[in-house]
Amino acid sequence: MSIFIGGAWPYANGSLHLGHIAALLPGDILARYFRLKGEDVLYVSGSDCNGTPISIRANKEGIPVKEVADRYHSEFEYSFRRLGFSYDLYTRTDSENHHRVVQDLFLNLLDSGFIYKKEIEQTYCEIDKQFLPDRYVEGKCPNCGSSARGDQCDNCSKILDPLDLIDRTCKLCGSEPTTRKTEHFYFELSAFQKQLEKYVHEAKINELWRDNAIQLTDRYLNEGLLDRAASRDLPNGVSIPVKGYEEKKVYVWIEAVAGYYSASKEWAKNSNKEDKPYWSEETISYYVHGKDNIPFHTLIWPAILLGINNKALPTRIISNEYLTLEKRKLSTSQNYAVWIPDILKRYHPDSIRYFLTINAPENRDTDFSWREFIYSHNSELLGAYGNLVNRTFKFVEKFYEGNIPVNSINETITMQTERLYEEVGELIEKGHFKLALEKIFLYIRNGNKYFDAQKPWIQLKEEELECKGTIATCVYIIGNIAQILSPFLPFSSEEVKANLQIDKFNWRPFNPAPIQLQTVRPLFERIDISAIQDELDKLREREIRLS
Repeated sequence: MSIFIGGAWPYANGSLHLGHIAALLPGDILARYFRLKGEDVLYVSGSDCNGTPISIRANKEGIPVKEVADRYHSEFEYSFRRLGFSYDLYTRTDSENHHRVVQDLFLNLLDSGFIYKKEIEQTYCEIDKQFLPDRYVEGKCPNCGSSARGDQCDNCSKILDPLDLIDRTCKLCGSEPTTRKTEHFYFELSAFQKQLEKYVHEAKINELWRDNAIQLTDRYLNEGLLDRAASRDLPNGVSIPVKGYEEKKVYVWIEAVAGYYSASKEWAKNSNKEDKPYWSEETISYYVHGKDNIPFHTLIWPAILLGINNKALPTRIISNEYLTLEKRKLSTSQNYAVWIPDILKRYHPDSIRYFLTINAPENRDTDFSWREFIYSHNSELLGAYGNLVNRTFKFVEKFYEGNIPVNSINETITMQTERLYEEVGELIEKGHFKLALEKIFLYIRNGNKYFDAQKPWIQLKEEELECKGTIATCVYIIGNIAQILSPFLPFSSEEVKANLQIDKFNWRPFNPAPIQLQTVRPLFERIDISAIQDELDKLREREIRLS
């Protein structure tokens, strides 16, 4: 079975924060899980280096666009690597491959009649003497009244055109833009209304998408799909491959989502393999992103695929809600965020992965609290998981000279473990990562209860054979925990794997070999609770410096 996993492409105009990782982490959990099952997986993403966010940053700093894109692409690669993201390819949208694939796709849609020319009115700044890309225009959303950009309202998720905004201003100079006529290409999204209604209905009845994806997509379909601009006057991006229109760029709606397709082509070329298995009707595909990206993945990308006669429409939509920080909305402009390069300097990557999964905004907005983050590390990772591993391995080290005793495993725990693989696997495949992790940690806590109930320190003196059975069972629990947790907590799982000399993880119960343990050390260190106030102080200091 071929599994395609596409993670949303972060804009290379600023550092990643916890909100980005909360939305993207499920992709890595899925990829690691399906590889353990032996499935054929392609997991791709990349940095969005085109479009207005990067050019706005470049203008502000007075440097070339490529310098900004290079800086943050490199930082993204570092951050994802340190967090254990296992992309088969992490690329960028300013690559020659991406530009070529997007242009081919554009021409395919043009030849098929799904892209056409249209004269329109577009915002124009008389001060800066240029047509304004969508994100260069700001104002009030006509739908909810909130502050919005010219492409989308983050508050109500409505897709906008700059001309829709109330009280429009130019982001470059602050003046009110005028409108001028110009010619652009348009994508006939409306032509796919019926096909997309059927597609979304099937996703709904088969419970393949998150509720927020279903609700928002239904809203757009009920309102009636409108044709969308396929080209724009942008400072950087993929040039329109039509004579006389080379200065215009392929609009982000088409260009960015096509990154999944171009990345698979790049991976195939680099690895000397075929990418066709990941773009067939039988492919199971997962698209992982935040709720602000829902319509691009549930309507626009499927319509584009239909337009080029590709049947590999998104199977599962993993669309998270938002993550707040200390009960407040994250704000990059106010420097109110926890930046990934910064948090990685002080905390274990598995601690970050654990908290963002157990506290994931899967169905509603959730909050990142430094207090909860540190207490969950100390109580769950250290107090439950780390405690079971440490107390068992220390017992083996002290009373069996580091040699794991050979004995039969408790039958009840064997059956519980077999069920755990089935239940956790099913939850992961359906996109319920929080519930899956909760089940694993319930199993861990039951493992600690088993250790306490058996009292091996007493059994050692009175029932030596039973003691060996207890410890062998605890090692069995630990080995299987490490394997089941490896999609979620890859770093600590690798430590257990190395200590137990396990050759390879997979997705079925196993009994660790009776080997001699190597040096026993704690999986996790306790975080001093004084760090809570330290982190809150740093957060406030950054805000004060900015103001």
